[in-house]
Amino acid sequence: MYRISKEFHFSASHQLLDLPPEHQCARLHGHNYIVVIELASKVLNTHGFVRDYQELAPLKAYIDEKLDHRHLNEVLGDDCVTAERLAKHFYDWCKSRLPETSAVKVSETPKTWAEYRP
Repeated sequence: MYRISKEFHFSASHQLLDLPPEHQCARLHGHNYIVVIELASKVLNTHGFVRDYQELAPLKAYIDEKLDHRHLNEVLGDDCVTAERLAKHFYDWCKSRLPETSAVKVSETPKTWAEYRP
């Protein structure tokens, strides 16, 4: 199996509104997110790629236009925007456009990662 990945960055705010009010993540706060999309294929295309990295430009445009410097609860219509749910959101978005999508990882801090891999 061939695997490629590409990393994207954005900054946004969120709140985990279903947590107790004293929990720090219940307060409005933000992160410098890192999103890594992984694509996999048993075969390479005629150019020797799983997928040309330039074909991932729509994901960058989506992140820049819809998510960067936004309040994720409002954009995604969810009271509980966790890294885990973001990973699934990005996976679904990518899989519908890039069938080779095999996993998505999301980081909120330099030491924490959430991954969605079916």
